[in-house]
Order: sequence, then structure tokens, then C-alpha cells
Amino acid sequence: MLARVANNLFWMGRYIERSEHIARYLNVNYFASLDAPNIKSQNRQFVLQSMCYMVGDPVADENMVLQEEDVLFKIGLDPDFPFSIINNVKYARENANSARDLISTELYEAINKFYHFVLNYPKDRFVKNGLHDFTVNVTEMTAILRGKIRGTLLHDSVYAIILMGVNIERATQITRIINTKYNDALKAQGSYGDKFSNSFEWSTLLKCAESYDMMRRFYKKTPTSISTLEFLILNPNCPRSVMNSLNQVYKNVKILDPTKKYNKNSTAFLIGRVRAEYEFKYIEEIEKDIKTFIEHILKSLTEISNKLEEEFFTY
Repeated sequence: MLARVANNLFWMGRYIERSEHIARYLNVNYFASLDAPNIKSQNRQFVLQSMCYMVGDPVADENMVLQEEDVLFKIGLDPDFPFSIINNVKYARENANSARDLISTELYEAINKFYHFVLNYPKDRFVKNGLHDFTVNVTEMTAILRGKIRGTLLHDSVYAIILMGVNIERATQITRIINTKYNDALKAQGSYGDKFSNSFEWSTLLKCAESYDMMRRFYKKTPTSISTLEFLILNPNCPRSVMNSLNQVYKNVKILDPTKKYNKNSTAFLIGRVRAEYEFKYIEEIEKDIKTFIEHILKSLTEISNKLEEEFFTY
């Protein structure tokens, strides 16, 4: 396989995963605010600022009044905003085109259908009353794409490269969502008697990660800051957790680099070191300084991605 094509497969997986997390974040935050138990979380400006923060476009002046239709359009369907859903889907399709002979017809057709759905979605309808329909369709179509990846590709190096992209992006997006909801919980505390550790924002965070039911079954209690962070960061059995994603990346990189030889300059070594660091962490250590943790894990994920590119995708 050409390194350039491997890079296309890797980024195809990343863009598919990124579009799903942005769509779910828009959906959950917007509609959760309608049932929120405190005034702050119900505030539409608070919700719009949270959406901008999550996609890497934070609002500098918190007193600035955001227009709902403008924010939704920018994050959803603005071709000029690099992190919009429409651009992520477009980039996923472009990368799929470049690796067309290595992916199945079923997977390519599903990506093509996804692209045309997003491209042709009426912009006026989306910003006025189509948010739920659009975001639900995006999340369902990305689930179909993951099913096509699992069910229509040989589980060989092509599959491993796509899965590495998917899981690095999943860990990155979950960490970004944790960072955003952590900030929201800090801002919302004290509103309607909401304490930080029992903030409504922790339930919203779990729903953004599609993990609310899983977490309730595991802990059998209402989400708190510490149980939510522990579940989404350290629990290896939660398919959306950072730890699970790192385990999946390590498992798939070993397909590309099956050597048992100890090599501290390899990508597998770097991933193993990061995994080991979090495998034996206490959540209390992370909760003491969540900001430092977030910076550290995002830096580690960037290092892993760069190392993968250097070892396998440089051409």
C-alpha cells in the first residue's frame, strides 16, 4: 500500500468520527437546554457559546449576543468554516476517493450517500427547524459507515489504519467535549443551587458521548463529576472512553508493526507508554487539575498522530 493512500484511509476515519461528535454535541446541548433544571443551562446564549467553544471557535466576549441561526449555520453547513460538519463529510469523501480501490463498494456508496445528504440539506430549514432531523441523520449515517467498515472490509492493514484514525479522533473529540462541559459546569454552578460536582452538565456530557445509559447501569446512581470523568476517561470497557480508544489504537498499530522487538522510537512504544500512564491513574488525580490533564492528553494524542504519520504515512 502506498503511504499516501494509507494517509487517506487514516484521515477518512478521522473525519467520519469528527462529524458524528460535532453533530451529537449540537443535538444534545440544544435540546437538553429545554429541560435543564437551572437558569444558566437553559440560557440560549450559554448553549451557543458552548457549541462554539467545542468546535475550537470560542467567543472572546461573553457579553456578545450570538445569533442562533448564524452559529448553527457556521457549525453545520458553512463551507467557509473549516470545522463545520459539511467540510468534515466533504474531506471524508475526498479521502475515500483517493483510496477507492482499497475500500469496499458498499462502504464507498454509504460515504457518497452521506456526502450528498449533507451537501443537499436545505440551509434555511436546518437553521430554523431542521437541527434535530439533520443531526440525527448524521449520527445514524456515521454509525452505518462504522458498520460497513466492520462488515465489508477484510480485517487487515486497511481496516487497522481506518480504525486507528477513528479511535484517535474519538479520544480527541471526547476530551474536547469533556473540556467544554467542564467549563460549562464551572459557569453554571450556583445557578438554581447546582453544585459543581452534581451539575446538570455532567448528564449532558454523558449524552453527548452516547454513554448516559451505560454509565447509569455501571454505577447505579446519578452522574457526578468524578463518576462521569472516571467512566469517560479511565473505564476500558466503555467504548467511548479515552482508555478504550487508546487500547484500540494500540491493538491496530500492532497489525502494522507486529515486531516483538523493543523499540522506544516506534509508534507502538509511544502508544503503550501513554496507555500505561492512564491505566494506573486514579480519577482523583485527574479531577484535582482537569485542565492540565486535558492539555496533556490532547498533546499525547497529537504526538501519536504525528508519530503514525512519520512512521507509516510519510511519502
